[in-house]
Amino acid sequence: MGDRGGAGGSRRRRTGSRALSQGSGGPVAAEEEVRDMGAGGDAPAPDKDKDGDDDVGSGHWDLRCHHLQDSLFSSDSGFSNYRGILNWCVVMLILSNARLFLENLIKYGILVDPIQVVSLFLKDPYSWPALCLVIVANVFAVAAFQVEKRLAVGALTEQAGLLLHVVNLATILCFPAAVALLLESITPVGSVLALMVYTILFLKLFSYRDVNLWCREIRAMKAKTKAASSGRAANGGAAHCTVSYPDNLTYRDLYYFLFAPTLCYELNFPRSPRIRKRFLLRRLLEMLFFTQLQVGLIQQWMVPTIQNSMKPFKDMDYSRIIERLLKLAVPNHLIWLIFFYWLFHSCLNAVAELMQFGDREFYRDWWNSESVTYFWQNWNIPVHKWCSRHFYKPMLRRGSSKWVAKTGVFLASAFFHEIPLAWIVSRFFRGNYGNAAVWLTLIIGQPVAVLMYVHDYYVLNHEALTAGA
Repeated sequence: MGDRGGAGGSRRRRTGSRALSQGSGGPVAAEEEVRDMGAGGDAPAPDKDKDGDDDVGSGHWDLRCHHLQDSLFSSDSGFSNYRGILNWCVVMLILSNARLFLENLIKYGILVDPIQVVSLFLKDPYSWPALCLVIVANVFAVAAFQVEKRLAVGALTEQAGLLLHVVNLATILCFPAAVALLLESITPVGSVLALMVYTILFLKLFSYRDVNLWCREIRAMKAKTKAASSGRAANGGAAHCTVSYPDNLTYRDLYYFLFAPTLCYELNFPRSPRIRKRFLLRRLLEMLFFTQLQVGLIQQWMVPTIQNSMKPFKDMDYSRIIERLLKLAVPNHLIWLIFFYWLFHSCLNAVAELMQFGDREFYRDWWNSESVTYFWQNWNIPVHKWCSRHFYKPMLRRGSSKWVAKTGVFLASAFFHEIPLAWIVSRFFRGNYGNAAVWLTLIIGQPVAVLMYVHDYYVLNHEALTAGA
């Protein structure tokens, strides 16, 4: 390298001497020629070291150190690797929440009490109203099955079957609500679980009735035309089915559907070849761990905040209400995220693995939502599929426009959630701003609903009893 430098120096000296001998401007011309070569004229590119810098030991190097370029944070720079900043955000989030959790422990002590959880489900150890209510739900499932059996053999007309189904489905919605409202021995948590079971049963039996009706229509069409079977299945899936109508009308088939992690009925569900024991064990351990974690976070973090929020609500102290709301937002959102993973990934995958249910698409990438509408379409795929199959597409077949059908589905599925907000977000926010708006609604919107429900329950059950006493 030293020889190269020497050779380069001798060449420059020879060039300079040659210029002097030719009388082309003397030392000034020689200096300009050296400058031109150093500036990248005809000189070879400078050698680079292992770090990409110019090799200062080389005979030729670039005398410039500035280039036309943008700062990394500029949108024109094309730079997108912000992994370090994301890691910093995660560390700051962990530290800030650790401080809040430590503050909670210092202020309230350890509030986690597994025994207290039992009281959320039972007021009297010898009275199990919520469980009895869930067991009674079998009556409505059997009633729907018997109606379908008689419709399949022609013992009932379609009009009579429709009337019986409407009565059965309406009773499924009204009966548990009336029991939860009138029966004093049932707890709020028990009521929520029972009402959730009945809501799922309503959606499943609605789908069960629709699919069997479509099968009868296809059968009647084939009988009228006397054409060969086209191989079209009632579920719109594969042409080669192992079960055809009305062979699907069995209790085994019905209860497989009732326990399967789906709301949409099919004659032939996709099935996995075997039960993966390790996969199932991981999901069961996740269910156990996250259940305990949610109960602990609710008892330790949320309950004290909610209890301290009742007085500001009663006094209508808006500044304190906002402070309580923001304080509740962090634990509520964390618990909601844990609940989402626990339910849609751990629980539904565990049930699907046990039943060898093949369709495991229970959620999509809702966390990338740039609108509230996209969030509602992707965070709960079983409900979205049900709305699309039994609400949206039937409306299109009846002549409704796509806009009217979408509006109807959205009104039916999320009327009490965020309809005005969905319009505002889709109208005024796009890209990252829309995604931030969706996260803001999830973080702030749910604590508002929690505080309002708890406040109403507190007023109805505690203040009313105190006033009566």
